[in-house]
Amino acid sequence: MPNHLHPPDTQAPLDLPLVFITGASSGIGQALAWRYHRAGWRLALVARRVDEVKSWASARKISADSYQIYSADVADTDSIIAAGQACMSRQGLPDVVIANAGISIGVDTAERADLDVMARIYATNNLGMAATFHPFINAMVQRGSGRLVGMGSVAGIRGLPGHGAYCASKAAVISYCESLRGELRGSGVRVVTICPGYVDTPLTRQNRYPMPFLMRPEDFAERAFQVIASGASYRVIPWQMGVAAGLLRTLPNAWFDRLLQGRPRKHRQGQDSQP
Repeated sequence: MPNHLHPPDTQAPLDLPLVFITGASSGIGQALAWRYHRAGWRLALVARRVDEVKSWASARKISADSYQIYSADVADTDSIIAAGQACMSRQGLPDVVIANAGISIGVDTAERADLDVMARIYATNNLGMAATFHPFINAMVQRGSGRLVGMGSVAGIRGLPGHGAYCASKAAVISYCESLRGELRGSGVRVVTICPGYVDTPLTRQNRYPMPFLMRPEDFAERAFQVIASGASYRVIPWQMGVAAGLLRTLPNAWFDRLLQGRPRKHRQGQDSQP
């Protein structure tokens, strides 16, 4: 899949820090882009829906010389690697790389079609994250600095009925980032794992179950920005959700299963949004 760069040739000063964000066309990715822009950073924004990012940047009156858009699909390994390489060629080596792109679809393992959905979720949420980081690691190690940020989820802490693929993918994100953190220990490159609770985005608005401590994307982005700057290795946002998830983690399986009995499931692909 070819990568298209927008806009051409104009650049902000290279001494300004640079953040590379996937999934920048909506939700958390867009909110993070805006927070970093407000802090004076240059933006490298990755999305499949390039026109939506362009419209958003124009509506926000973001100067054309302060950002570049890279058209890529993180589920296509060569596509996202090419976007990272193009970013380094056009804008330089990022200071922060945020692997934010992800999808969430309910699955039923008894349905053959849902096995293909599971494969797509893993390709996006897991392999897509590794492929996002891949182009930058050696250069960051050589420089001796950088932040690689993996977007996990509290859904990765315990499995939820009907949500097996997403929960499993986010559990894998948490373990993968922990492994990568150990591999890069002492190199100057920090790996940061952020696990959002419920954030009001297109990904969550069709959920048909309670979403405690629901956050606005802007509020989440502010807290995530501070966590990334601090270099913390792992953080659940908001902290209340971290406490709740920790308590759920300690529940015996029988109690946990009973607690979730009758809970509405995540929508499967093509399923009507109404309960």
